[in-house]
Amino acid sequence: MTRPVVHKSEPVTLVGAGVFNADDLTLALKHAPSLVAADGGGNALVGHVQAPLAVIGDLDSLTNKARAAFSKVMHHVGEQDTTDFEKCLTRIAAPVILAVGFTGGRLDHTLSALNTMARHRDRPVILIGPDDISFLVPHSKITLDLPVATRLSLMPLADARVDTKGLRWEIRDTALHPVRAASISNETTAPQVDIHAMGPLLITLPQAALVAAITAVRAG
Repeated sequence: MTRPVVHKSEPVTLVGAGVFNADDLTLALKHAPSLVAADGGGNALVGHVQAPLAVIGDLDSLTNKARAAFSKVMHHVGEQDTTDFEKCLTRIAAPVILAVGFTGGRLDHTLSALNTMARHRDRPVILIGPDDISFLVPHSKITLDLPVATRLSLMPLADARVDTKGLRWEIRDTALHPVRAASISNETTAPQVDIHAMGPLLITLPQAALVAAITAVRAG
């Protein structure tokens, strides 16, 4: 079993090497003040007001400036069977990980992050982008407190049997699959939404719903 490099009782912010803006990082740190970088994500933190507690990965993407700045907190994981994102998820113990810099830029990196999340459903991760947030239904069910008319999309990452309550277009004990059926741009019709999913189901909400998502994921 992999021992944690970072162990926190509160949410942790994880920065990747993808494209993100300063506002996204500021938002994440507001709710998850402990900061960790995944390999090249450390480059964006050089000179940042807050230094990372750890830089985790194979460290092949770190600049010399980042290596000098974070030499005391670098944790080299040399094996090449996993991505830096996966290396971090298996070495951070926290109730929620807010991941910034994993959905912008290269599409293959975004798809890789979703693949990692689907294979590590026990790790509660919320991806933060400039407009949206995405996360998996934890432990087969989740209850979200959201304003009525909030946009909500459901995308299965593998076979998933789904049942919902509180959406405009309800899903009733239906089998969803990435290449067959999903629920994109659905909408809440009640202040509380219940979603049950047997299988990896990705929820996407507006970024403004981050607090509600953190609360629901932690409760799950």
